[in-house]
Amino acid sequence: MRKEGAGGKMVVLGSGMIIVLVTMMVLTTFLAYSGIYYPYNPNLAAVNCAAGKLCAVPPSPKNIMGTNQLGEDIFTHMLYGGSTMIQVAILSVLICLAVGVPLGLFAGYVSGLWDRAASLAMDSLYAFPGLVLAIAIASVLGTGVVNLAISIAVVYIPSYFRVVRSQVLSLKEYPFVEAVKVAGARTPHVLFRQILPNVIPSIAVIGSINVADAVLTEAGLTYLGLGVPLAGVLPDWGWDIYYGKTLFLSGAWWAWFFPGMMIVLLAAGFTLIGEGLGEVWNPKLRR
Repeated sequence: MRKEGAGGKMVVLGSGMIIVLVTMMVLTTFLAYSGIYYPYNPNLAAVNCAAGKLCAVPPSPKNIMGTNQLGEDIFTHMLYGGSTMIQVAILSVLICLAVGVPLGLFAGYVSGLWDRAASLAMDSLYAFPGLVLAIAIASVLGTGVVNLAISIAVVYIPSYFRVVRSQVLSLKEYPFVEAVKVAGARTPHVLFRQILPNVIPSIAVIGSINVADAVLTEAGLTYLGLGVPLAGVLPDWGWDIYYGKTLFLSGAWWAWFFPGMMIVLLAAGFTLIGEGLGEVWNPKLRR
């Protein structure tokens, strides 16, 4: 087997995992709202749980992943619970792209005072522990998909900035860039038509890995009560783990195991894509 094929296999495996998970969530939601398929109401507790009776039952043919402390079917929670998590992760990456990439492009190309100021600001954010910084921002902004995505994006914008800036510092010295500048091309043309296309592979790699990090960070913030509101929304895997931990000592392992497994699979899929792309596009990693 050629060494170059290892990265490609990682991309295929990671893409397959993501496609299966996303298709599962999208198709289930569509079929449910169309009235074709609705296995259980994900937010409907068992009747005898209203008085506080513990209704967590182990996996069975009726409930293949068991039920939680309210008698809600965990398998149904797994089908619906990842939609909010993916929304937050994708939105946070889009914010990172909109802020970190242009800043890195201009800082690396212009240099001077602008570069020093931007680098100092990004290094200051990068110095904070990621989860601590996200908790602080989420505490100020409040709950919700957009606020959660902003909290996560602020943590990872410096990574995009540093990667793009380092690439630009090298690319701007290349002959094809010098030739375009001598021909009279303006700075936006040089940055977005000549340099940016050569930086996109690095952005794709860090973006894929960033989605995985965002999934884990979103789960952590939700576990701490800083994620999406619990009332009036579809299930969330972070909330499922939060309530599942209360059943740990009682032996109801399924209440936290399956949500945790789904989060790990989702994050692992995006990580495999990012690592695989990095190996495919970076010849040094194939030596």
